[in-house]
Amino acid sequence: MTKKIYENVDQLPDGTASDIITEGCIVLEGGAFRGLYTRGVLDALMLNDINFRSTIGTSAGALAGYNYVAGNIGRMARFNLTYRHDSSYVGIRPFMKSHTIIDLNLCLKDYNTVEPFNTARFFNPEKRFVAVCTECRTGKTIYFEKDKCSNIVDAVKASASMPFVSKMIDVDGKYCLDGGASCKIAYQWAIDQQYSKIVVVRTRDNTYRKKTEERNIARKVYRKYPEFAESLDKSNGSYNRQCDEIEKLEKEGRIFVISPSQKVTVSRLEGNMDKLADLYWLGFNDALANIEKLKEYLSE
Repeated sequence: MTKKIYENVDQLPDGTASDIITEGCIVLEGGAFRGLYTRGVLDALMLNDINFRSTIGTSAGALAGYNYVAGNIGRMARFNLTYRHDSSYVGIRPFMKSHTIIDLNLCLKDYNTVEPFNTARFFNPEKRFVAVCTECRTGKTIYFEKDKCSNIVDAVKASASMPFVSKMIDVDGKYCLDGGASCKIAYQWAIDQQYSKIVVVRTRDNTYRKKTEERNIARKVYRKYPEFAESLDKSNGSYNRQCDEIEKLEKEGRIFVISPSQKVTVSRLEGNMDKLADLYWLGFNDALANIEKLKEYLSE
């Protein structure tokens, strides 16, 4: 029988991050439930007073970054390790109700009654937060910033909406889906914004690359949105090029990368609670193992 909840959820860290602001930008990769790794990394950073002035996230990275900017330690990990098998959250029920396989309203809105989201801290004007989305009409990447769009929660939902199994979301009059369809790791945005200190959090080990054959499924499903379909079909190749560039930038000392120290076998819709919890703690411990090197990089 599938375990429905992580039995040691009460051992996850909690509390609120300090008011210390760390100069620089943290870039968060997506990966659906592989985002538990990112949440472990971010919790470890917050517990060590590393709270970046700027955060940009794609898909699951946007969800993780949303809570990181609010300083809510352990919050998103607790949610997913408790509600992963709730039929209202993942599966046929939300798809029949809202045409999406994952009902993000549960973690972005409803869960606030269980564990309040620190809205005031999130909207601190001294800190930036950007959710990466893909506009379906053009297939281009759109960067929605919390103080420059009408509803940042809708932008986060759009960023994390999975193609094929989620409906498009209207954000400021633009119909959007998964940011990973056009930009899986938004390090270039941070470079273009001229941040001198950039930290990239991966959800795959550094050697991982995706298969690049084009199957043309997207062109059939999204025939009314050919530009989006093209971006989606080519996204794996784009991702591999991003991985190569990240590796080069890291060797040059221009960015700092935290990535899984073990190969990740967790799937996008992983249901094994022990594997999800282990991935969270892998991220947490990988971050702790890199703390001193990270502090050295930030102080250079």
